[in-house]
Parts: sequence; structure tokens; C-alpha cells
Amino acid sequence: MTSQQPQSAKERIKGTRRLVREKVMQILAAQHVSGVQWDDNFNRIFPYEFRDEDDSSPSRLLTRAEIEQLEADKIIDWDKEDVDFGIELIKSTLMHAGFSEELIKNYSQNWELERIAHIDRIVMKVAIAEMLSFADIPPKVTINEAIEIVKRYSTEKSGVFVNGILDSILDELRSKGKLKKSGRGLLDESLSVKKAEDADEKNG
Repeated sequence: MTSQQPQSAKERIKGTRRLVREKVMQILAAQHVSGVQWDDNFNRIFPYEFRDEDDSSPSRLLTRAEIEQLEADKIIDWDKEDVDFGIELIKSTLMHAGFSEELIKNYSQNWELERIAHIDRIVMKVAIAEMLSFADIPPKVTINEAIEIVKRYSTEKSGVFVNGILDSILDELRSKGKLKKSGRGLLDESLSVKKAEDADEKNG
């Protein structure tokens, strides 16, 4: 019997706020597809970064743990603040899910809700929840993060589509006084989104 090949150590990466948002999207997508509640999947998805679909298979044997972890490629080093943010964002997204779907439906002219790319719908729901529930995050940062995530995970046109829908929803939330922002969340909209993003990453 030949001895098992040694396993290579996993690469570790630092968690960021954008990565939190991506993990939240993945966890909620897994819940929708599998019916398994998010908290049962949290520890199998949130701590790990997985290979992209177009990556070639690694030239090493996978351990049973790696297979159980959906063949995770990298371990994410999270600060407790980021883990707490992720959990609260999931809970907020689920709490506001019905309200968010109505908003998305109202502003998706000529689109049936079921025809919108599934990832786009989840990311928009997460963004709406973030705008409603996190007073210290500027809305334009939330929208820009959503755009970047759908550009990576969804269709070629998703960025423009999500941008238009979320901008319209932001206007409605503002006009109806549903946004309660404070501190950094009140950053002047005339500031570039880049500056706001930099502040978000620094605090994330």
C-alpha cells in the first residue's frame, strides 16, 4: 500500500467587508437552493474561500475535511466584528425579505421577479437590508459593493441593472424617511464613492 501524499497547507486570507457581503450572498443562495437553514450552513461557508469555477483542479489529494468544506481553497481570517456584521446582515436580509421583494418588483419594469437572475435578487435584498439596518454605512457604498459583487458572480449586464434598481429604491427609502443614518453613514454624497469605500474597508 502506497503512503498518502502529504497535504499542502491552506492559504489564509484576511477578511474584508466586501468578502463578508459575498459570504452572506453565498449562504443565502445555499439556503434558497437546498432548503437548509442559513445557520446550519454558516460554519461550512463563511470561514472559507472556494475556487472559481474556471480554476483547474489542484494537483494534490483533498482531505475528507476539504471535501466536506466544499473543497475550500483558502481559510479566511475574520475579525469578530466582521463575523458579527455578517450574522446581523443575514438576519436583517431575512427580516426585510418581503419588503425588499416588493421594492425590487416595483422598480423592475418589464421584468417578472422570477426572471431576474437569482444572484441579482439576493444581492439586492442584502443591499436593501444593509441600507435599512446599518446606520454607519453610506448608502452609496452599499450600492457600489452590490454592483461589484454581481459583476463578479452574475451576468454581464447585472451591474447596470442592479445599479438602476437600487438607485431608485434608495430614492424611495429617502423620500419616505426610512433611512436612519448616523456618523459615517451621513457622508456627503458629493464625496466620491471611492473615498467612502476606502473608509468602509479601513473599518472592515
